[in-house]
Amino acid sequence: MRSLEQLTEELLSLPSASRALLADKLVESLEFDTDSAIQEAWVNKAKQRRNEVRNGSVPIIDGDEALKQVRQLLE
Repeated sequence: MRSLEQLTEELLSLPSASRALLADKLVESLEFDTDSAIQEAWVNKAKQRRNEVRNGSVPIIDGDEALKQVRQLLE
């Protein structure tokens, strides 16, 4: 059986459209113990952000670069 790290590496190598579809399915599979209005708001926000990435209206930042920027902000 593959480790979570191996599976993550494999999945991150997929084309962006496939990763977006996978992300949709993962979000849909989660069981929320929160208020349904809060759950709906988070799902809507996630879909909004997904659509912004898909249509190119927001810049995409590499994960390593994003972490670097966050670390700099925390210093």
